[in-house]
Amino acid sequence: MLVEHHPIDKRFEELLGYLPELSPALRKLDEYLEDEKLYKLIRVDLSKRYPKTKETGRNSTPVDVVLRMLVVKRLYGYSYEETERVVRDSLSLRAFCRVYLQDVPDDTTLIRWANLIQPKTLETFNQRVVQLAVERKVTKGRKLRTDGTVVETNIRPPSDSRLLADSVRVLTRTILRGQAVLRTAGQKIQSGFEDGTQRAKQLARQIGESLRSKKEAAQNAGKQVYQELLSLAQQTMAWAEQTQQQLKKRSEQRAKRLAETLAHFVPLAQQVIQQTTRRILQGQQVPAAEKIVSLFEEHTNIIRRGKESHPVEYGHKVWLNEVEGGLVSHYRILEGNPSDEQQWKPGLKAHLKTFHQPPQRASGDRGLFSEENEQLAHDLGVKRVILPKRGYRSKARLKHEHKAWFVKGRHWHAGVEGRISILKRAHDLGRCLAHGLTGFHRWIGWGIIAGNLAVLGRT
Repeated sequence: MLVEHHPIDKRFEELLGYLPELSPALRKLDEYLEDEKLYKLIRVDLSKRYPKTKETGRNSTPVDVVLRMLVVKRLYGYSYEETERVVRDSLSLRAFCRVYLQDVPDDTTLIRWANLIQPKTLETFNQRVVQLAVERKVTKGRKLRTDGTVVETNIRPPSDSRLLADSVRVLTRTILRGQAVLRTAGQKIQSGFEDGTQRAKQLARQIGESLRSKKEAAQNAGKQVYQELLSLAQQTMAWAEQTQQQLKKRSEQRAKRLAETLAHFVPLAQQVIQQTTRRILQGQQVPAAEKIVSLFEEHTNIIRRGKESHPVEYGHKVWLNEVEGGLVSHYRILEGNPSDEQQWKPGLKAHLKTFHQPPQRASGDRGLFSEENEQLAHDLGVKRVILPKRGYRSKARLKHEHKAWFVKGRHWHAGVEGRISILKRAHDLGRCLAHGLTGFHRWIGWGIIAGNLAVLGRT
């Protein structure tokens, strides 16, 4: 049964009387998290764990405790294990998280509850946090600066040989488990399957060593090893498809799970084989949109932003709206690698939706400039649009961009880079450690929320 909160513990309150009060930052955050709308957003998602979570079963971890512990986790950059340990050992955090003298939920329990919270809920949660900031006059939404960054997925730099070896490893592991289930059920298994995991690993290593050399003989030798690795991957995939068909006919839960695993990985392995054949054997250029760079984070995009230090990044573009007061009022995760120019309109629309009025000043980088974007901002009611023009600028344009308000706006806009840096360094938005696309969205959502709450705690 879903529990709202622990009953107030008088013994704990007496104990706190001998200790210093909560830090000013935690005291302010405690007031923000008292908001009933924030609480209800999380409660709705947690109540969907089982069909009758709200009505029957043993008492759950209280909603209040889950919410506050997840805030503590991202606010201070802890892992789930560290969050459990730190809250358990700190009377101040026990008070903030409303645990009192009760048992602190362990890390696995916290993970299960956290995975119930939907990305859309976190977007709404952040909007509500910004609304509370407006009510407390932390911001009025009069200034807007918008910019994007890349949050990487937790993968190693990809190569076709490693992807093929991963395909063989994952499919082989599942095939062997599937065959064990089929044998237990008394079903006849075709003999002849061999575990090619180690061989695939050796071939991938040989390819890496061969292709380091630019000599033609080494390149040809590398292609021959690639052909052997491709042949091994194709054989493994054929066995995987056969095993999947057999498992689909079984009614056992484990057989169904293994069949679903194969149904997920077989198409990905097929895509790896196709792109390797096209690139290595046929010498084709495969478009980034058609490539796969990870079997486990297959949603990862290949992003080139022209940065010398990071010529290619693997993850997702995240676009941010920041208003005065240092709050990220809106964020969105982009699909693929769209041009920055396309992000101006949705950014302004999102600002209007949040604040119900246009900003007095809106700024962006050169990549967002176009005459249409400038006109759009004026049409929506923005008084001062700060979008520096790319390339050649006429005398009239130079005069416009050297006006005092434009220069001042450019200086203020530079602060968005600092905000992005803080989110990456302090709130883990440099690299996503969660799994899957939904996990990526959750990771971004909690990072933005933690960043905003940290600002509100200091304000």
